[in-house]
Amino acid sequence: MSHPIDRCVDGYLDHVRIERGLADNSVQAYARDLAKFAEHLETAGILCATEITTSAVSSFLVRLGRDGIGPRSAARHLSSVRGFCRYLIHERMLTQDPCELIDRPKLGRRLPQVLTVEEVLRLLDAPDAGHPRGRRDRAMLQVLYAAGLRVSELCKLTLADVDRRRGVVAAFGKGSKRRLVPIGDVTIAALEVYLVDRAQHPRAATSRVLFLAPSGKALTRQAFWKRVLLYARVAGIRKPTSPHKLRHSFATHLLEHGADLRSVQTMLGHADISTTEIYTHVVTDHVRRQYRRAHPRA
Repeated sequence: MSHPIDRCVDGYLDHVRIERGLADNSVQAYARDLAKFAEHLETAGILCATEITTSAVSSFLVRLGRDGIGPRSAARHLSSVRGFCRYLIHERMLTQDPCELIDRPKLGRRLPQVLTVEEVLRLLDAPDAGHPRGRRDRAMLQVLYAAGLRVSELCKLTLADVDRRRGVVAAFGKGSKRRLVPIGDVTIAALEVYLVDRAQHPRAATSRVLFLAPSGKALTRQAFWKRVLLYARVAGIRKPTSPHKLRHSFATHLLEHGADLRSVQTMLGHADISTTEIYTHVVTDHVRRQYRRAHPRA
């Protein structure tokens, strides 16, 4: 029985979307990686899933290197291919895992770049509080930094996800996992101001979305990203700035001020604490710099 590669890829994407409940962004990333893999297989004359070999996977990684793909991105591609091949084994289209003997590309330790507390405060104050859009953006920035959300989580928030009385926000992360994260009085105050404006929006009564675009739909990740870049320029921040950098800054600032690693892991929604541990390296580097600057015998 023939098992065309493209049809098998479609089946795998349906599997991760429906049975594993992965978010659309993750499914789209798998789709892009596997489209490259399928193209490579076709070039190598492999048109059927049962013909995928270790050599085919290995040559795919070589091709990625020749195309200028770095180790971190290559490792992500390999992870996508591994998942696909495990699916093929489960569906009995392969009897052996062609990725079993493939080593993961070696990655150097890349520490997350963060903003200082002073830079964050300037960024949060950058939106124009005299304009409704500025008040909305100020509330979004406050929530993003106060709760350490991913930008996709921020844009998907509904009115019901924020409990202003208890001071918590419910975020739905990867795999639609729900977590509660506390937010402070300053953030709640910014939300209260924004909600007065939101009530005047023509679509306010029919939309559950918390942060509305002029169209009445949720503000997109791309649109908010552009707003963050604008406010970084207004705030005079010269280092590259993004919504995710505020998430990195949230975690780093918590650890710098004494929060324990497990609590930060919970607030970030990391399944594995090793993912959170990268921030301890950032904090250690910060402490080392402070020591060298301040200690007379450093």
